[in-house]
Amino acid sequence: MKPIRLYNSLGNQLEEFKPLVEGKVSFYVCGPTVYNDPHIGNFRPVIVFDAWRRLFIAAGYDVTFVSNYTDVDDKIINRAKELGISEKELTESVIESFRGLVDEVGSLQPDITPKPTVYMEKMIDYIDDLVKEGKAYESNGDVYFSVTNIADYGCLSGNTVESLNSGARIEVNSQKKSPIDFALWKKTSDDGIKWNSPWGEGRPGWHTECCVMINSIFKEQNGYIDIHGGGFDLKFPHHENEIAQAEAHNEHHLAKYWLHNGFINIDNEKMSKSLGNVILAKDVIAKFGGMPFRLMVLNTHYRAPLTFTEATIEEAKKNFERIQMAFKQATVTLQLNGVDPKTLSSSKDDAFFDELCNDLNTPNAITELYSQIKVLNQTLRTRPLNLDALKECVGKLNDYFYVLGLDVRYPVLSDDDKKLYQEYNDAKANKDFATSDVLRAKLIEKGIL
Repeated sequence: MKPIRLYNSLGNQLEEFKPLVEGKVSFYVCGPTVYNDPHIGNFRPVIVFDAWRRLFIAAGYDVTFVSNYTDVDDKIINRAKELGISEKELTESVIESFRGLVDEVGSLQPDITPKPTVYMEKMIDYIDDLVKEGKAYESNGDVYFSVTNIADYGCLSGNTVESLNSGARIEVNSQKKSPIDFALWKKTSDDGIKWNSPWGEGRPGWHTECCVMINSIFKEQNGYIDIHGGGFDLKFPHHENEIAQAEAHNEHHLAKYWLHNGFINIDNEKMSKSLGNVILAKDVIAKFGGMPFRLMVLNTHYRAPLTFTEATIEEAKKNFERIQMAFKQATVTLQLNGVDPKTLSSSKDDAFFDELCNDLNTPNAITELYSQIKVLNQTLRTRPLNLDALKECVGKLNDYFYVLGLDVRYPVLSDDDKKLYQEYNDAKANKDFATSDVLRAKLIEKGIL
């Protein structure tokens, strides 16, 4: 495989990936706030960054992939009250459902799924460090980060201190020294979950949670990781403020490479509650299947906007069915010739992997996948059968499916299945069509034909 190149949002340029630790990749992706059923936009990063993860694995890296579940938030508190259940009951239920959908769309579960509530003591210590270092300050029980302390604030998003100050509205009775300072700790007296701290009871600010979890999980690297990913909407203020805290606390940018995926639009309109066009992931997956949805997502470059329509998902479903049908025929043929399809692999040195190594160009890689399916079908039609060519095709497709995360299944033949298939072929060769029709029906019922 060629070296992997990625578009680093920190600097806005394509760069060749060079790990902080030889042979390893530390990867963190901002996960969902678990208060309600996720919409399809929440699942674009689940699919996109899973493909990135699989590419690094295919390239031989040891990947530690972390994605959090935000389990403390005002939305969670309000939703739990509406339902008359505890916040923990709500978050655990949503997490269980989310994990099921991750499986449905073919993504690997993260290696580590941290939750802020588990790291609360470390968060309070982290914030306290910033206060003691003069990088944050307490104001009437709240704690704010002093943005002006960071010389290169805006390095990720371009939103500098000067530009933000010039556009800031004057806040009446603000407890902040500057209108652009952000909260690290919020005092609260409501009925929601809260913790004791040096500044009184309260909850952490959202921007601090990921910093502390990364700092704790990757402690040996001083909280500095290879890749931080998330949706484009998180670039500012969330990721910018994460960088600011990491600079103040650990004197680095938190991650060497920052990756951001684009939005999902519905029929060329932004998905929003106000427009009433929010589509839940579970509904799409139930209607069309997880694999067609995944294929549709990957058919658009991860940094570009993706438009969801009935036509695009229907097309993806038809394409996936064609892939599955061709691969089934090929794997059955191999098994009838004594070859186990799952043992086959390729060199990973071809146009498909070249495209993926160029900033995960999945649309072009999928084009190469379709070209390989065409070669596969031609090989299956050629007589006499070229078994070596068929093995090569299936080996390539095994690797393609793995990196794209496409769960393309095929029947595993027993000795009785092989015998039945041979009887079917013999009946056809002898023009015993009545018998061949009966045997064919049995093979179809078994999912072999």
